[in-house]
Amino acid sequence: MSSAGTARKYAGIAGAAVGVIAAGAAAGVLAERRLIRRGRAPTGEAFGSLRGSQHTVAADDDLALHAEVEEPEGRGAHSKSPTLVFVHGYALNLDCWHFQRAALRDDHRMIFYDQRSHGRSARSRREHCTIDQLGRDLASVLDALAADERVVLVGHSLGGMSVMALAEQSPERFGSRIVGAMLISTSAGALKASTLGLPGLPGRVVHWISPALVATLARTPRLVEGSRRFGSDIGFAVTRKLAFGSHAPPAYVDFTDEMLAATPFDVVADFFPGVDTHDKFAALPALAVTSTVVVCGGRDAITPVSHSRRLAELVPGCRLLELPQAGHMIMLECHEAVTGAIRQLISRGGQA
Repeated sequence: MSSAGTARKYAGIAGAAVGVIAAGAAAGVLAERRLIRRGRAPTGEAFGSLRGSQHTVAADDDLALHAEVEEPEGRGAHSKSPTLVFVHGYALNLDCWHFQRAALRDDHRMIFYDQRSHGRSARSRREHCTIDQLGRDLASVLDALAADERVVLVGHSLGGMSVMALAEQSPERFGSRIVGAMLISTSAGALKASTLGLPGLPGRVVHWISPALVATLARTPRLVEGSRRFGSDIGFAVTRKLAFGSHAPPAYVDFTDEMLAATPFDVVADFFPGVDTHDKFAALPALAVTSTVVVCGGRDAITPVSHSRRLAELVPGCRLLELPQAGHMIMLECHEAVTGAIRQLISRGGQA
């Protein structure tokens, strides 16, 4: 069979598998979505509305990274409290930290930035869409906006992988300038074994065909984007199934779905090979010299809880916070627990 025929075959199998996921996720959820559309209850949260001073950071390849800094009133230049640096996940943007930003902005200096090709940051060349590059981007942000600061890093999913990449590239930063690290819903590697929460054969098929599916769909980005817009209800259902546990308010799902939909599919495709082959186990010893916390949800279908447990085992002195009912978007779903863990980490890091 020709390579084109093989790609079409994989795409057909993949389409069927994704259809199974969507159908299962949509059961009962679409009816709820229609009710929400007719009369959505106010949440009191203006997601995406929090803004600090805006900055443009040049990465080492001169790509422009969008960053925002929160400076609490009365914080002196010699404050002992470390600066918090938040690094968002795959296909999200800096607004995903809404609850943590709202809770901590009056007391702590904080830096948020959009990873390359995400949010308001510039679009990257495909060959630079790697996790190693994201580690260098994090270093650029630290050097530009927290050059003389002690910092605590908070990374979710791909953001946690970025922290690990930095640890591999610049271990000397950890324990001196970097006094704390929180790794949320992330992995040091072996994500090829992820089954998106599907049992048995369907799960094995999904992780086997994912690279071929993404590569095939990346060749038709206009078709994919049109399908994403047309299938917004299905998108909501799949987001709820894959990104959350059992009790997420619909407004949280909507917010996440909007961030995902705002990320072009070819950006997802650019980063997918690096995520799929991610391996940063060798970087973990650098995290042992700083206060490190791993946070995970017991119902995470994207980066299963076993990955977080393994991380905690491999970083001596690491604390593990496991919330059994939470999914991948734990910083929204269980925001009070995550923010509380950040406060504890600040306290420990401030004493380092």
